[in-house]
Amino acid sequence: MDFRYLRPDNIDLDRLLDQFRYHPKSPLIFNTGFFLLLFLAFLAGYQLLRNRHRARLLYVTAFSLFFYYKSSGLYFLLLVFSTIVEYNFARWIADSDSPGRRKLLLTLSLLVNLGMLFYFKYTNFFLSGYQALTGQPVPVLHVLLPVGISFYTFQTLSYTIDVYRGQIKALRNIWDFAFFVTFFPQLVAGPIVRASDFIPQIAKPPFISREDMGRAVLLIAAGLFKKAVISDYISLNYVERIFGNPTLFSGIENLLGVYGYALQIYCDFSGYSDIAIGIALLLGYRLPPNFLSPYQSTSITEFWRRWHISLSSWLRDYLYIPLGGNRKGVVRQYINLFLTMLLGGLWHGASLTFVAWGALHGAALAVDKLFQKVVRPGNGWLIKLLGWFITFHFVCFCWIFFRAGTFEVALQVIHQITHSLRPDLLGQVLAAFRPVFALVALGYLLHFIPDGLTLRLETALARRSVVEQAVLLTLVIWLVIQVKSAEIQPFIYFQF
Repeated sequence: MDFRYLRPDNIDLDRLLDQFRYHPKSPLIFNTGFFLLLFLAFLAGYQLLRNRHRARLLYVTAFSLFFYYKSSGLYFLLLVFSTIVEYNFARWIADSDSPGRRKLLLTLSLLVNLGMLFYFKYTNFFLSGYQALTGQPVPVLHVLLPVGISFYTFQTLSYTIDVYRGQIKALRNIWDFAFFVTFFPQLVAGPIVRASDFIPQIAKPPFISREDMGRAVLLIAAGLFKKAVISDYISLNYVERIFGNPTLFSGIENLLGVYGYALQIYCDFSGYSDIAIGIALLLGYRLPPNFLSPYQSTSITEFWRRWHISLSSWLRDYLYIPLGGNRKGVVRQYINLFLTMLLGGLWHGASLTFVAWGALHGAALAVDKLFQKVVRPGNGWLIKLLGWFITFHFVCFCWIFFRAGTFEVALQVIHQITHSLRPDLLGQVLAAFRPVFALVALGYLLHFIPDGLTLRLETALARRSVVEQAVLLTLVIWLVIQVKSAEIQPFIYFQF
């Protein structure tokens, strides 16, 4: 299909919009030296304002808006707009005694938020779908996706819905609400923070124990290592080559590429979450965990209790349960699971491959519920091992659609694996990409470290002096500098 932008011939709309949006040369991405230097300067100012409550909140909010501006240019005004609108909607809902008016205000809030998300994220997706179905040519609008819009839209929506449900009280100071919405560590890629978890922390003076400091340093160091050392390296040196043209590679190379991407996306996104949680902890705020070794799961249900926890719990509480959850019979429960994951797939991106990814997970969740109810497998080690093997490979299969971008590429990968799999080439492939697969092996090994060992590491690090903790972090940063690519590698979930 040949889509063309609708614009006058004498106007370079691409250039005009790019200038308006402003593509920063130095976006504030956690794994860059620019962010590190700026954050150290920010931290110095933060320490000076630690005991001045209102000044500290305004200082962090201003830095957060600057952080978002450097990532999205003038789209930071959209974030400001969303903050103002949701603050007032929640306040009006809280002040109203009329059930009808409250429901109307909530509906308007949903229309504004979802309408904004729909326009920026799905306009061209549905226009192209309309053209495919009708054969009628339609213009494709030049719509640029603001970074993190899916995350902060879900965050503000959950706040307003919780106020409507009477689960929390509406904030009466817009600066407190702005601090909650724009808090920079988790602003553009999560975790999606619930108002009930975060807002009570705003009024309290920030406190950082020695254990908090040790955990923060470990989280930041681990996040940087996972993102900049493991994820970026295996992506640039292997995964991108495979998915760039799967037919040029054998089945075993494609299969290893799928395993590599499974580790890449985990290290990329969990790395961001680790850094975000660590930075927030340094500032005295606690964000919820977002990943709990998901590839250790022995069922797809368990996987979604461990993977992207803030999103999966959001979908459960604000989509699955309102659809009826498991309260309207078994068949309806399975339908609700499927619809929830289908929409969860669409949330990730305006592409049918994401819809397919969500549909596969939704169907698998329904099948798993039925299997557990009918078969009731035991808890023996063999059953768990088989469950883990099936779950891990099903998740990897679904990642093919998530990564491929088009069904054509996804089917090429699957065809190569199923029709050209030559295990005899395994040794040659591993030898040709020795550094890549050494990191892949290390990444999976670290992933399967027992939680108890991780806790012991945090405790041991907490007992060390600040100087020793700083040395550890410096060593990790030095390692990142040694292996990082020349160009900045954004986090995968920035596109969502």
